[in-house]
Amino acid sequence: MRATLGIDLGGSAIKAGAVDAAAGKVVGEVQSVPTPPGAPLAATRDALATLVARFPECGGAVGLAFPSVIKHGVAHTATNVAQAWIGTDAAALLTAAAGRPGYVVNDADAAGMAEMRAGAGRGERGVVMMLTFGTGIGTALFVDGRLWPNTELGHLEVDGQEAEHRASARTRTVERLDWPAWCERVNRVLERYHALLWPDLYIIGGGVSERFEEFGDLLRAPARIVPAQLRQTAGVVGAALYAADAAGR
Repeated sequence: MRATLGIDLGGSAIKAGAVDAAAGKVVGEVQSVPTPPGAPLAATRDALATLVARFPECGGAVGLAFPSVIKHGVAHTATNVAQAWIGTDAAALLTAAAGRPGYVVNDADAAGMAEMRAGAGRGERGVVMMLTFGTGIGTALFVDGRLWPNTELGHLEVDGQEAEHRASARTRTVERLDWPAWCERVNRVLERYHALLWPDLYIIGGGVSERFEEFGDLLRAPARIVPAQLRQTAGVVGAALYAADAAGR
């Protein structure tokens, strides 16, 4: 088995792991470095190079899950990273940092792809919506297993605010919301998404998914709600799967 390196750039940390793309799982331990404050281009490139060097066993392409609308490797938004990323060829920057082909995908799409292939969404048909609760709210939408990329519905207005400003994991921490208060906000977001897209299944991921047992019973929606099975490794796995698929085309 030749592992593929997957990297997930989050608001506080950049995580990386060797992934068995055939099995859809991390092999060994996930390693991380702090995300440079504001994620400026040069400092982020250096952090990526540091992580790549820690995985000499991973050859071939490298995948990066990145918090932006990504089209053909280019970043088009920059909500939680430096504005200089807008218009930047993120795939070329990753390629330079890694010294080999790099492929970049929206972070929530990466997590969703991992869950659909090897986690809570495996074998699911109909409309499946992956939600990642962290610094913001990431969304990935699948119809009969096929991804509609770059949905970015964390920015949808819900009751006068962007959804992620009301109900992200960071908002819960900053506003010191207990689980019932936070879940009330999340339920309103799920209701709004359902009114627009009518999903059959919500998969709840992101860092907060590690504590799903503490709040899952408080969530309500006209669709099934399940926790992500890959939990915080979903972005790493999805980035590696995306790179392996892209390199094999």
